[in-house]
Amino acid sequence: MADVEMTPTGKRPSRGMYILPSLFTAGNIAAGYFALMQAIRGSAMHDPAAFDRSALAIAFAIVFDGLDGRIARMTNTQSDFGKELDSLADVIAFGVAPSVLAYLWGVHQVLPLGNPSSEAHLSHFGIVVCFLFLICGACRLARFNVSVNPQPRNPGRPGRKYFVGMPIPAGAGCVAAVVHFENGSPIYSFWWSLVWLVLVACVGFLMVSSWRFWSGKEIDVSSRRPARLLILLMVVLAVLYEWSEIGLLALAMTYLVSGVVARVAYSFGSKPQPTA
Repeated sequence: MADVEMTPTGKRPSRGMYILPSLFTAGNIAAGYFALMQAIRGSAMHDPAAFDRSALAIAFAIVFDGLDGRIARMTNTQSDFGKELDSLADVIAFGVAPSVLAYLWGVHQVLPLGNPSSEAHLSHFGIVVCFLFLICGACRLARFNVSVNPQPRNPGRPGRKYFVGMPIPAGAGCVAAVVHFENGSPIYSFWWSLVWLVLVACVGFLMVSSWRFWSGKEIDVSSRRPARLLILLMVVLAVLYEWSEIGLLALAMTYLVSGVVARVAYSFGSKPQPTA
């Protein structure tokens, strides 16, 4: 059994405290399961609202995922069991659920083209791309679990912490944000379905890439002057509450583009200068 960290008072956390972060992890799993059920319902019942609920459930799973680890660190209740449970929860909520949603929302609802061969090719291509999204997310989690101080190919500013590759919750968030932006109304066009699959494939690639993505771990919520952080958080929550469709899409796409821009900027900046 792994050593248990002591609290600042020198005492071990009570056993009941270990349940607290696991409850948030369970909420992550529950949100992922609900997202799966709603995606299937949306496809079977042709119900756009169910697709929208599936996307929102993934968004709530991201919140639960962010809270369980932070609470475990704040209460000194990290454990190997909690780490493994969190990884399994992430596979369900951010791997299986968004991959099924991506296919049922973006491919399965495409109207018949009158060309069975093209329809079959689109369906098969969609299955492959959505499966690759799932396997890329699982590989991203496995790499994160076994890596020790990983370094991105395009290092950022000193003092800032970065993820190597897009984290799987952000990848799932990109899928969910697009679905929610459309209020769950599925894709019926063959060509728009192809565009959607290209986006899903790009997100999968970013998850297994070695490009840097901002982690936000240097934000100290326990600082003595958290007023600025609190005000910013309130503004973000207000925007998401009033304009959730645009707000979530802007957050997801900004994060995605930030990693691409950082990589492109580094590629141009790292080219050797010609000698005279």
